[in-house]
Amino acid sequence: MAKHVEIVSIGNELLIGKTLNTNAQWLARRITSLGLCVTRITAVHDDVKEIATILREAIARNPNFIFTTGGLGPTFDDLTLTGIAEALNSKLKVDEKALIMVKKKYGDLAKKLAHKQFELTPARIKMATIPEGAQPLPNPIGTAPAIAIRHSDVTVFVLPGVPPEMKAIFENSVFSILKKAAGSLIFVEANLCVSGITESEIAPLIDQVMQNNPNVYIKSHPLGAEGKPEIELHLSTTTRDSEEATNQISRAKSQLSEVIKAKDGTTKLGTRMRNPEGASF
Repeated sequence: MAKHVEIVSIGNELLIGKTLNTNAQWLARRITSLGLCVTRITAVHDDVKEIATILREAIARNPNFIFTTGGLGPTFDDLTLTGIAEALNSKLKVDEKALIMVKKKYGDLAKKLAHKQFELTPARIKMATIPEGAQPLPNPIGTAPAIAIRHSDVTVFVLPGVPPEMKAIFENSVFSILKKAAGSLIFVEANLCVSGITESEIAPLIDQVMQNNPNVYIKSHPLGAEGKPEIELHLSTTTRDSEEATNQISRAKSQLSEVIKAKDGTTKLGTRMRNPEGASF
């Protein structure tokens, strides 16, 4: 049975349209490639009460994992850790491991810039002030550590919003945990591009094929302009047997192609399989 994951993206810049939420898209793809199921993505303001409310609501749905991104820096509006502490009824404290990580980063920066030293200001100490019970995760690229914290049966990973930092922490500290949780699950997907037939015409054909292949999910994505219908069909399944997964997708893809051609549509096939290591082949 697939493990469920929620993603909470934090930052005013996301909600005013200044910044495209590429973090959520990247995480969703990466998590799905491991055989886990992302059930919800939420964006929220840099506001302690809002962050706490969203996190409580997510925990109440009892996913296996929750990811947050953004709001871990030294500025006044980096409020994620305060919101998480409020949501979990936990106190914030300066964590020695996290403080060592922050000190090392500024020490390395001082050497690089030929400074004698960087003062450990309150704003910098803020990045090492985390909820009690949290485990700091090293940031290979930036300064602010990420954290992992367990609440009931839910593990919350709190990652920075800077995409290279978020990705590096995920790969170095989170990937192996999710891979273990997923076990032998494998995600397989295929694309079928269709032209000359409208989405309304193809809808009952999708229903028919999905009924014949209950483990395969098929989603249509219109691409063409009016009068020149073009649709991308995405087929996917998650199972513990890679051979069976491939067979299920191939069978559904073949059936779908046949019924579409019978409707005078044309198809072009493309298949991509992603295994628990996230590789594509």
